[in-house]
Amino acid sequence: MEKRQRVLIVEDEKNIVDILRFNLRKEGYDTQEAYDGEVGLALALQEAPDLILLDLMLPKMNGFEVCKRLRDQGRSTPVIIITAREAEKDKILGLDLGADDYITKPFSIRELMARVKANIRRAAMAPQTPAPAPEGETLRFGRLVIQKGEATATKDGADLELTPREFELLAYLASHAGRVFSRQELMERVWNYEGYVGDVRAVDVAIRRLREKVEDDPAQPKYIITRRGAGYYFQQEP
Repeated sequence: MEKRQRVLIVEDEKNIVDILRFNLRKEGYDTQEAYDGEVGLALALQEAPDLILLDLMLPKMNGFEVCKRLRDQGRSTPVIIITAREAEKDKILGLDLGADDYITKPFSIRELMARVKANIRRAAMAPQTPAPAPEGETLRFGRLVIQKGEATATKDGADLELTPREFELLAYLASHAGRVFSRQELMERVWNYEGYVGDVRAVDVAIRRLREKVEDDPAQPKYIITRRGAGYYFQQEP
């Protein structure tokens, strides 16, 4: 019998927890619930859920700190932030701390479930144990070398400390060097959101973080280029 995937809900509003639990279980997921950040972090570390739905404003420990500590522990569990806050800085900070996505209250259950499925599917597709790169799976761009089979990238021989999402984004753009992709296209092809319509700022944050690790000067990028009004593309360093 196939193991059911488990979602950890970290939210202090019981009515929202009840709605999320009902709909997740209806879709075939198991759930665990935590009503404060400390319990949420403990469950995330001990139980290794397949995905975490994380409120930002929580008792005892806020969602920002939960996400930061989770990533500091080396856990790559997909995290979707659920927040009532409209402030741009809160959403960007959450993504900067390692969250994979966010959704703002009040939210559509249909949209939330689509994001849950996409993030779990992406995480399941990520290689757990690096394997030798198949022939032809090494991309070389001057000082930058991308080993797709091993999910690693180096610059001047030094490993780049990329998150799984950052590597996926880099490898996808580099595999299609010179081709411009819109934010919506990247959400569909890298984030696995089919027919995505909505907020695409997660792409901008991921691009900025990737540039900080790949470029000599992130303000004057040579690899990951913005095409104003169109999107992003990868070019070999001149």
